[in-house]
Amino acid sequence: MALIDHIHVCNNAELTGLTPFVCDGDTVGYVPPDRAADLARRYDIFVQQDGVFQFRAGLDNTEERSVALSPVIDDLAATGAIPAFRRELYRAARSWDAPTRFVYDRSAAPFFGLRSYGVHINGFIRRADGLHLWIARRAADRRFPNMLDNTVAGGQPADLTLLQNVVKECAEEANIPDDLARTAQPVSCISYAHAAESDVKPDCMFCYDIELPESFTPENTDGEVAEFMLWPARAVLDRVRETMDFKFNCSLVLIDFFLRHGVIDPDTEPDYQRLVTGLRRGPA
Repeated sequence: MALIDHIHVCNNAELTGLTPFVCDGDTVGYVPPDRAADLARRYDIFVQQDGVFQFRAGLDNTEERSVALSPVIDDLAATGAIPAFRRELYRAARSWDAPTRFVYDRSAAPFFGLRSYGVHINGFIRRADGLHLWIARRAADRRFPNMLDNTVAGGQPADLTLLQNVVKECAEEANIPDDLARTAQPVSCISYAHAAESDVKPDCMFCYDIELPESFTPENTDGEVAEFMLWPARAVLDRVRETMDFKFNCSLVLIDFFLRHGVIDPDTEPDYQRLVTGLRRGPA
């Protein structure tokens, strides 16, 4: 396989065949047409007309839409249409800098094709023989069990800033102290559109690098991670290039790291330009 294959795996969604979920004139999600029609029939908070799916007239602000949507998500979870509640609110918006149109439980994001956001942190150290990366292995009882992952990663709650979320996730997933977590540097933003059956994830990951001291060893505190491993960056690159062992979107975060740190060479990587452009699809 090739590195570019990971870009293709993440970007397997075809949005043109879906019904836009529109709110206050902004497209905030993408829903299969038959699902949009079914939702409009079953729940009086929605309408499907003129090629778009939207809230009915009268639900005119963020709070009203959020309150009206909550019992619908409850019902969808009860019937198994979406996973169980995650008890964490996300914001629905056209893009990161656009107004919040409503908030919702994160479990519903793929069902409504809503763009969700997250932070992914590459923890690395410098040695005489080059960069080394801390790689996490996901716990066996979590989604994507036993797959490899970035040092720290987490979805972006509606009530936190990106840095606050970085600090929170660093503490929970790797026991990185507050003062050290705050040295994480924002370095990139990756977006993709991934389809899994009828669900769509047109997501965005804010990427951070954190240079960790040689003496520090990550330690999980929330049960998300089974183990941490310190690997040379080039060994990580080989693992990404040769396998699908990493959670599908985490490979993109690592490819971005390799590009920025010169681990991938444009003189030797035939897909270099396609990798650079392929990491960003749609609004961030």
